[in-house]
Amino acid sequence: MTSRQATTPDNATRVDQEPMSFSAIDGRPATTTPQAQAPERPLREAVDLAMRRYFAHLDGESVTGLYAMVIDEVEAPLLAAVMEHVGGNQTRAAELLGLNRGTLRKKLKQHALI
Repeated sequence: MTSRQATTPDNATRVDQEPMSFSAIDGRPATTTPQAQAPERPLREAVDLAMRRYFAHLDGESVTGLYAMVIDEVEAPLLAAVMEHVGGNQTRAAELLGLNRGTLRKKLKQHALI
């Protein structure tokens, strides 16, 4: 089992964590069961693949608000998974995410998770 250091942009906080891997096909977390058919990919590669597919399907159409769309798509399942992991404890979730508890509550409400 390997670990990787995750750092904030200002290198103020470091957390040892297991690298996230996702299915190459649908972007869902990869399973470790023998039934798993898609190879595991680091999260960065899954995002890159998803964005390439998105742009390929645009077929020349213009798009605006891409950043907000992607953040919204990623943030909701991230928050849901963290809240499940900490058993609904918002203080622990905020600490795990490196967010102020008030900011976490705002985001949970925004995504209808509370």
